[in-house]
Amino acid sequence: MNTADLGLPVDVPSTALFTDQYEYTMVQAALRAGTAGRRSVFEVFTRRLPEGRRYGVLAGTGRVLDAVENFRFDAGVLGFLRERGIVDEPTLEWLSSYRFSGDIWGYPEGEVYFPGSPVLRVEGSFAECVLLETVILSILNHDSAIAAAASRMSSAAGGRRLIEMGARRTHELSAVAASRAAYVGGFDSTSDLAAGFRYGIPTVGTSAHAFTLLHDSERDAFRAQIDSLGRGTTLLVDTYDVAEAVRTAVEIAGPGLGAVRIDSGDLLLVAHRVRQQLDELGARDTKITVTSDLDEYAIASLAAAPVDGYGVGTQLVTGSGHPTCSMVYKLVARATAPDGPLEPVAKKSLGAKTSVGGRKWAARRLDADGVAAAEIVGVGPVPPELADRQLLTELVRGGRTVAREPLDTVRERHIAARAALPMSAIQLSRGEPVLPTEYV
Repeated sequence: MNTADLGLPVDVPSTALFTDQYEYTMVQAALRAGTAGRRSVFEVFTRRLPEGRRYGVLAGTGRVLDAVENFRFDAGVLGFLRERGIVDEPTLEWLSSYRFSGDIWGYPEGEVYFPGSPVLRVEGSFAECVLLETVILSILNHDSAIAAAASRMSSAAGGRRLIEMGARRTHELSAVAASRAAYVGGFDSTSDLAAGFRYGIPTVGTSAHAFTLLHDSERDAFRAQIDSLGRGTTLLVDTYDVAEAVRTAVEIAGPGLGAVRIDSGDLLLVAHRVRQQLDELGARDTKITVTSDLDEYAIASLAAAPVDGYGVGTQLVTGSGHPTCSMVYKLVARATAPDGPLEPVAKKSLGAKTSVGGRKWAARRLDADGVAAAEIVGVGPVPPELADRQLLTELVRGGRTVAREPLDTVRERHIAARAALPMSAIQLSRGEPVLPTEYV
């Protein structure tokens, strides 16, 4: 069962303080000025991909929907804002009945994106939309960074199994989000039980070096593990001498031993030696899993090794060197009258922090072979030839979520979206985004 599909609450009673103080001071000033209720459109996008990345992966949309639903002001939250003097009493009164009542559109979770892609569009009054800025960005920047790293590792793995095992390398709640994002990006399982409980992700794990060191001998440790977990378990064979450990493992479990794990040394060399030894001992179906601070480059370097799966921790949960996507949340249109038309607005400044005004649509143009050729972003009518290639889908209508999805659906979408890109998308060498972004 995927508990996320049940709409269970997030890990805290309210997400209303997962924000920056200026969101609230802006609301207070806008309420006093009479502009808080102006119809507004905010968009989430990134101006550039992390250096060397060919595409981005949108992840965290499901968690954004949870966060919006749980953006509520109970007595404790209102008391904190009052005691700190962050906002005045009229603003507190307005906040006490806050419920997001607007609309949210976005790229489907798991979809790929490029610089300028409007991956999320939030529409409603200025006050109700601006409050969501920080929590939306914190989720999407974190989860999309992890998913992008996971996608690159998944491509490098070439169909071999991938285990997310980075919980001990990040914040305990970030670890759960990272497991979810890694699953979206193509990982098969996680070692984190909280992620398995919260999102239904398959969980795996057997033993660490401490278990071997606990016993009087490696043989005693292996026997205890096999007696408890069965012959299909995975034995860690690099605590002492690898060759001796493999020999002992097969003696105890027989040729039906499930797998061995290698966590140190020259993984390419050791994996070849272990595979040869297992085959000579008759354990031809015993799998080999490797761990030890892997990233996409290390995984790619092991393509020729007789490896069946990879366990990845630190590099995955830190985005493999890029822990954020630098997404921003910008006001792009607003009306001056309740029933008035939306007017494009945009920041104009020196440097690279300019933005494009107007409520946007996005579509992906294909070439004659059906391969993605360009990301098209526009304001106004959608050209007829792109009408069935639009990317934004309705997520929230009138404050009500309308597009919850099982996580497996999101994962499958990403695999399909990545496969529809030019083949150069999966190259690990540094390069420009694999699709250009064209504004019309």
